[in-house]
Amino acid sequence: MFSRFCGYGNALILGGYDLVFVDIDKNLVSLLNKEKKYSVVIKGESDRKFQINLSRAIELGDKTGIISEIINADICAVSVGQRGLPGVGEILANGLKARYQQKPEKPLDIILAENLRDASGWMKSYLQQIMPSSFPLDSYVGLVETSIGKMVPIMTEADMKNDPLQVFAESYNTLILDEKAFKNPVPEIPFLAPKKNMKAWVDRKLFIHNLGHSSLAYLANQKNSSWRYTWEALEDEELKMDVYECMEEAADVLMHMHPGEFSAKNLTDHIQDLLERFGNKALGDTIFRVGCDLERKLGPEDRLVPVIRYAYEHKLPYQKVLRALIAGIFFNGHNEAGNMFESDLKFIHQFHRDVARILSEHCKFNALTEKEIIHSGIQLSIKIKHSSV
Repeated sequence: MFSRFCGYGNALILGGYDLVFVDIDKNLVSLLNKEKKYSVVIKGESDRKFQINLSRAIELGDKTGIISEIINADICAVSVGQRGLPGVGEILANGLKARYQQKPEKPLDIILAENLRDASGWMKSYLQQIMPSSFPLDSYVGLVETSIGKMVPIMTEADMKNDPLQVFAESYNTLILDEKAFKNPVPEIPFLAPKKNMKAWVDRKLFIHNLGHSSLAYLANQKNSSWRYTWEALEDEELKMDVYECMEEAADVLMHMHPGEFSAKNLTDHIQDLLERFGNKALGDTIFRVGCDLERKLGPEDRLVPVIRYAYEHKLPYQKVLRALIAGIFFNGHNEAGNMFESDLKFIHQFHRDVARILSEHCKFNALTEKEIIHSGIQLSIKIKHSSV
């Protein structure tokens, strides 16, 4: 497993797998090899700790060792973040070529545990660019996309110093993944939830979970900039209802996008569960962390804009999601040191919170065919400015 797939390690152990970790942190690798275990602490009203045993850990720089593991692995998991994927993709390519030479009859499934829409498409395209055209990528490699719903509680510097071999997690432990992508039988592992229409479930994560999380931060920051934690904001019933209605509006869009995949009750139950989880004090989640990175989160392919665009095209309601987007344009969350996220400062400097420019130039709403969205956004921004005076 590449990097921090740790929160799901207990599921793999229960499935009968021996764990081998690959990580860039040499000190962490050394400690893991010494202790042969790490701990997952489930944060809630009372903490619960599980010990996860592993066979060994390998430094990312040990290319020979990693290739050997890829050759002999039964399954592989990658969780490194979008910026780390190119480096891991190169190592995977070398390992897959070596594996195919020795074991052409044993395809390998790779679980892509990334918060990236169409992660499998990204990885396939990357591997195609660097591997020989003769390599049977489609038949030999299962690129298994996932929808990561597990939230990671904040770990302080003191937490990490106290025990470097512990990770915090919430109790939610379901891993949704693409059933059709597997080249081998789907592993019988607890907590796996294979889905046939994976795109619908990736969209559910992006347009319900991620959209709701960011909407909470933006609407909370707009209403009371002194709120620091997500749970603190959700204790305000009016704010909680605003976020709920925003997520319900997105749920209607999601059902229209993927007819027959979800029911209204199923999505409402999911939204209510998410709001309870967002309000988990033990997560320690801050409005700053949930809301920052405006350039990405307000982008044309991320969580808010596609919902608004689809709703507008299909004559569905979108004003509540648009209100959250506009609140995001005025988001000014600060970390514990009183600083804004560095790229947010650049974003603000670039656009000076000019709503019309951001909607057309950054969000890519068409000034001719989607002018009603831009007009509505400007009107909402006037209300926000007026309320903050």
